[in-house]
Amino acid sequence: MSQPTRIICTVTNDLNYDQRMIRICTSLTDAGYDVTLVGFERKTSQPIIPRPFRQHRIPLIAEQGKIMYLHYWIKLFFWLMFAKADILCTIDLDTILPVYYASKLRGKKRVYDAHEIFTELKEVIDRPSVHKMWLWIGNHTVPNFPVGYTIGECYAEDFKTKYGVDYKLVRNATVLRPITIPEKPERFILYQGAVNVGRCFEQLIPAMKLVDARLIICGKGNFIEQAMALAEQHGLQDKVIFKGYVPPADLKEYTIKAWVGITLFEDTSLSNRLSLANRFFDYMHSGVPQLCIKYPEYERINTRFEIASLIDDVSPEAIAAALNRLLTDDAYYNRLQQNCLAAREVFCWQEEEKTLINVYQQLAAQ
Repeated sequence: MSQPTRIICTVTNDLNYDQRMIRICTSLTDAGYDVTLVGFERKTSQPIIPRPFRQHRIPLIAEQGKIMYLHYWIKLFFWLMFAKADILCTIDLDTILPVYYASKLRGKKRVYDAHEIFTELKEVIDRPSVHKMWLWIGNHTVPNFPVGYTIGECYAEDFKTKYGVDYKLVRNATVLRPITIPEKPERFILYQGAVNVGRCFEQLIPAMKLVDARLIICGKGNFIEQAMALAEQHGLQDKVIFKGYVPPADLKEYTIKAWVGITLFEDTSLSNRLSLANRFFDYMHSGVPQLCIKYPEYERINTRFEIASLIDDVSPEAIAAALNRLLTDDAYYNRLQQNCLAAREVFCWQEEEKTLINVYQQLAAQ
């Protein structure tokens, strides 16, 4: 019996909470591949949750900044040089250097999984020296990753323009499972995902003064302290609830019980404007209408299935008006909810994973 093709996927986030990578690695394992997901270990990291695939953490000395990246890249490079693998996969630019050089030196096949337009993230473009570094890394490496996939049509077009690569489309769609929408005695609003700069918390939190509902925030990120300070500043400590990191199984319970979901991004970077966030599909699959920014990917899907209230004005007043309609206009809400149930049959992981598996099948056969 032949040895299954061994794939190593590399990330810089917490292995327990990256739902896209959990889906990808599970699908590839189910398809017969020997998959290992590698990330780094922080002092606060919780024990690894068992999955169908292998998981490995690399401990770090520094946990932020350029030293963190340099330390992780060096340790990851040497780990990749000796790990058993046939295909090395980098997720975004932040692990691409060690993957590129290890695959080149070892003669291994390589794949780029692009979750972001990394060089256009707000936290990158706001720092000129950092932006210059990532631009160089992208130009130096991505054209040498002819095989890859990304999360939306807009991202794929951008990669084609910038680097001349033709990447496949594997959306962050949720796994289609049977659901029963529960009774919802409390009409609460849910934000799930990274609490990062550029996610409109400066407008969303003050908007809650004009909305008769609680906002529950599940996640952490580089804007968490400022978001909590905003809630305190506006006297909303009892109305804006921060839950921190929530394990995927518990997060599903919050999502299906929510009345409205939030998918908002400031137009401060190309990565934001062309985004197609995981949470957009998570709300859809739970039958939860959402307040969403009117950007191309969301508008494209919403034109086919009206599942969201789309806004292009992210002032507190505009956010509050849209939320209040979702909270009080039952006919409008029920129409969006029924459309969610239809859309989830089309935009689901069972469809997206077909493209994912085909990418690896073709690469393994080369």
